[in-house]
Amino acid sequence: MIINKAYAGTLESSDIFVEIEPADEGAGIELKLTSAVYKQFGPQIEEVILETLKANGIEDAKVTANDRGAVDCTIRARVEVAALRAKGEV
Repeated sequence: MIINKAYAGTLESSDIFVEIEPADEGAGIELKLTSAVYKQFGPQIEEVILETLKANGIEDAKVTANDRGAVDCTIRARVEVAALRAKGEV
C-alpha cells in the first residue's frame, strides 16, 4: 500500500525518472509515460513498469515516468526503489 509520494531516478541521458503517488483503493494503476523513444519502445517500457509494480504488490497508484533512453534493468531498478519509498520501506 502506498503511504506517500516518492520518486527515483534522474533526467539524465540513459535514465528514467519515476514518481509514484497514492491513488484511491480500487483505482488501479494510472501510468503517464513520456519518452524520447516512445514510438519504438513505449509499450515495452510500460510493460516493464507495470510488471515491476505488480511484483512489488502495488495495485493502486498514480505513476509518472519520464524516460531518457533507459534500458529495462534501469527501469526496473528505478520503479522498485520508488515503490519501496512510497510504501515507506526505505
